[in-house]
Amino acid sequence: MTINMQIFWLFILAIPIACIAWTVTHEEVFREPREFCINKSLHGKTLLERKFFYLFTCEYCFSHYITILFLFFTGYKLLLNDWRGYIIAGFSLVWISNIYMSLFAFIRQDITKGNAEIKILRKKSG
Repeated sequence: MTINMQIFWLFILAIPIACIAWTVTHEEVFREPREFCINKSLHGKTLLERKFFYLFTCEYCFSHYITILFLFFTGYKLLLNDWRGYIIAGFSLVWISNIYMSLFAFIRQDITKGNAEIKILRKKSG
């Protein structure tokens, strides 16, 4: 695969990784399992139990595991065609997907702020 194609794949594969990591760690559809994991991560009996359940509450941590799955299913490598290409690809995908999630969080925060301001203005005028 050419370097241009590898870079293209990097930015495309990071999209579903970010989507899955964000959905599991933030969205309402996974609220109950996430609350269970938060409770277990705070009150688990062992360090291993607490750390295991924490990975489902942190988008950065969870994105590493999703990336590993994507590397396994796609065989994507970056720059090198051996095991080192998987390592480089893995950390690059995590980094790009977390940039995507940060941008999404920033946009979402701006939308929420705008909606709150609109509600205040409506209450004042009406």
